[in-house]
Amino acid sequence: MKPIGFVRSPYSETAQIPKGFGAKHDVEGKLELLPEFEEGLLDIEGFSHLFVIWAFHKSGDAQLLATPPTDNRSHGVFATRSPRRPNPIGLTVVELLGREGRKLLVRGVDMLDGTPILDIKPYLSSILEDRLRRGWLAEAEARRGK
Repeated sequence: MKPIGFVRSPYSETAQIPKGFGAKHDVEGKLELLPEFEEGLLDIEGFSHLFVIWAFHKSGDAQLLATPPTDNRSHGVFATRSPRRPNPIGLTVVELLGREGRKLLVRGVDMLDGTPILDIKPYLSSILEDRLRRGWLAEAEARRGK
C-alpha cells in the first residue's frame, strides 16, 4: 500500500499523545492528501466524522500480548489499540471541521506528525448505544471505580 497523504499533528513523539482512562482526543490537525488524490475528496464536506486508516510507521516489532495503559492485565493485541501489530495499521475517527483544497481540518487526531494516511472513509454507525459492548475495557473501568 502507498500513502494517499500525511497527517499534520502537533505530536512529534508518542509520549505526547493522551492515553489511558479519561484521555481526550480533541486536538486539531490536518489530513493533507497528495495532489493526485484531491479529486477523491469531492462531497466529503457533508460528513461530520471520518474514519482515517493509517500506518504505525514508527512502531516496533509485533507482540501478540499487550498491556494497555488502561489496565494492568495483558490482553491479546487484537483486543487492544497497541501499535505493535502484525500489520501496523491504525484506525481513528475524527471530526471534520472543514476543507481547504486537498487539506482536511479535523479534530481528534491521535497520530504523530507525518503519519502516512492509507485511506479515509465517512464514519457511519448504525449500532445503538445499548447494543454496543466495550469488552475488557468496561471491566477495567469498573475495577477503577469509573
